[in-house]
Amino acid sequence: MNDLWEFSVKDYIKEDNYKNGTLFNLANGYSGMRGYNEFSLYNNPGNYIAGIFDRSTAQVTELVNLPNPLLMNIYINGQKIDLDLNNVIDYQRILDMKNGILRNEFIVEVQKGMRVKVESERFVSRKNVHRWGSRYSVTSLDSQAFLVFESSIDGGTVNSQNNPKEVTKHYKVSSVHDLKQAIMMVVKTNDKKIEVAQASCLVMKERKFSKLKFNDLQCMVQQAGDIVAAKGETVVVYKFGSSYSSRESSNAGMDCKRELEAFIVEGYENELQKHSELWQGFWDGSDIKIQGNTQAQAALRFNIFHLSSCAYDKDQTVSIGAKGLHGEGYKGHVFWDTETFMLPFFIYTQPEVARALLMYRYNTLDGARRNAFMNGFSGAQYAWESADDGLETTPKWGYDYNNKPVRIWTGDIEVHISSDIVFSIFEYYRATEDKDFMFKYGSEIIFEVCRFWTGRTVYNKDKDLWEIKSVIGPDEFHEHVDNNFYTNYLVKWTFSKALELRQKMKDECPWELNRIENYLCLTEKDYAAWKRISDKILINKQQGTDIIEQFEGYFDLKDYEITSADENGMPQWPTGLDLSELNATKLIKQPDVIMLMLMMPQEFSEKELKANYEYYEKRTMHKSSLSPSMYSIMGMKVGDTHNAFSYFMKCINTDIKDNQGNSLMGLHAASSAGAWQTAVYGFGGFGIDSQGMACFSPWLAPDLQSIEFSVVYKNSRIKVFYDHKKVVITSERDMQVKVYSEVILLKSGIECEVKVNK
Repeated sequence: MNDLWEFSVKDYIKEDNYKNGTLFNLANGYSGMRGYNEFSLYNNPGNYIAGIFDRSTAQVTELVNLPNPLLMNIYINGQKIDLDLNNVIDYQRILDMKNGILRNEFIVEVQKGMRVKVESERFVSRKNVHRWGSRYSVTSLDSQAFLVFESSIDGGTVNSQNNPKEVTKHYKVSSVHDLKQAIMMVVKTNDKKIEVAQASCLVMKERKFSKLKFNDLQCMVQQAGDIVAAKGETVVVYKFGSSYSSRESSNAGMDCKRELEAFIVEGYENELQKHSELWQGFWDGSDIKIQGNTQAQAALRFNIFHLSSCAYDKDQTVSIGAKGLHGEGYKGHVFWDTETFMLPFFIYTQPEVARALLMYRYNTLDGARRNAFMNGFSGAQYAWESADDGLETTPKWGYDYNNKPVRIWTGDIEVHISSDIVFSIFEYYRATEDKDFMFKYGSEIIFEVCRFWTGRTVYNKDKDLWEIKSVIGPDEFHEHVDNNFYTNYLVKWTFSKALELRQKMKDECPWELNRIENYLCLTEKDYAAWKRISDKILINKQQGTDIIEQFEGYFDLKDYEITSADENGMPQWPTGLDLSELNATKLIKQPDVIMLMLMMPQEFSEKELKANYEYYEKRTMHKSSLSPSMYSIMGMKVGDTHNAFSYFMKCINTDIKDNQGNSLMGLHAASSAGAWQTAVYGFGGFGIDSQGMACFSPWLAPDLQSIEFSVVYKNSRIKVFYDHKKVVITSERDMQVKVYSEVILLKSGIECEVKVNK
């Protein structure tokens, strides 16, 4: 990363094209296009539209890899420009994060004495999400050239292209069209019959192709044009593209054609400018500026760029999959990651997007009800992995760390996700005071989740306590455990907050409460049950002990010492460990007790935070990308600042350095969100106290000079700057905040300066 707004590579290594497809991905919340390299056959192309899922012959429903419209072959004097076969003289690939543009620049020797320079760029419009465009500038450096540009839409794409056991094609080509100066392909998914139309067109400005030829190759449609260029002359060709689906259109083909025609009339540069202006507006409100470490600055922007590309506020029926719109990892499914890790970023930077993401949970509430019903419960049980309808879509089988087939239990018993969603709803409401959402939609989700937990909890007569048996907590190394601390505590909290909400609605909007109670058939008996369970649910938090047992029996398991790390600083398996017996050890995959403490820090003393951090940090393998950011934040809270900064660097480099070894499968979106959380919650010390007041306790690593960020809280943007001497804070409106526990009255637009609390 040479520029603080760029991610780039300067050496062409064909094997890297696979992971670079993720790193150079472009998305706008509606669609995502992997960083496909047009000039190489070594690719795993991916073109995804949010919400388009299909099962066909796959194990479970998955995000569909749609036809690839990015194919472009360029021939010079009959020779194809090919980075894998040509002599590469100079090469550079750049992701311009400030403007959302992907650029390629290279010089190749196609054959002896025939060098060609190619410069290209691509964008997926943030202004009009149905549009994307590319520009190619080609210069023959040594001689006059006969150039042929061959643009294609490939209808032969598949999911899991590199896995013969799971490869699946989820659509059939319905029709291809010669639109005179453009081409279009219409496909339909196999199961749900969703229609998707994609069109593209080659255009030259100053000159014209001598001829444009249309080719119908059944599963591929092509458009080819040629031109003669003088030595040293640069030929510029634009490729306009549009995409539409029947999810948002009654005639996807017609709308796609009209969109392409309008795009061409309005012009490439015009659309690109509007697209860039929207990116500028985003960065004005969401950028985090770091002085003193250029690598950290650029890497943090990389994570924010990709995370923000995964969602937008115009579609309330989709959410963000664990791998974003960047690849097929986890089948494109939505996990707890979205609410627990990603949603805070949107809540405090783009609350309108956060609301849309939560509306996805409301719009899939019926699916959650069906999940509960099929498992013998009332209410709503949210799927551990969900797609378009909210039904459980977790695969039943996978592979363990020894690459042996293993039963996947998360879809059956990792049930904490239902309360994770409830937690995120209250977080959104606390930050936005959006009563319309909470009273009309959020309350229904919360009450239905409580009804599920009423059935899922079990009364232990001997202990006179309620228990939750046979679950998986956030630490997925341990399955079928009883009374997982994270799960039980969050359920207790869920019941308590639901009762508070009921009272609030009773006081402020009894008509809405009456509507929901009638619809759900809620009675005083239900509320009494919630109160009874909340008061007496088993919590592994014993008096006189600071370290909390992760689940019943955890302290009796075999202990291992983690003594080594790999080249990326990630823990290596202890010597002598049988990976098939992880369930019998104290090793954990990711924070569990620590995760709950980070979500509810006011529920625990500083002594408890420190003791549990020190105990569990030594036993965590960080086999989830979610893990480093959480330990970084907690490390800052308890004073382990050296390790905290190290964890921060691991987090922001998760995909850049591929430290989980699977970046080719898509973005680690929750880790990208964790990078933002570490900067804002960790370094910025941002939080909300029990009285609803925004609090800031900034800490700056010794080798950093300053950090600047902003958050939106209660309809006001609060800007924070701090260095080693002072904190400068401003708000768009009058409000009280805490800085290092001191209550400060901020006046609208007026800077307030506070000395750093060492």
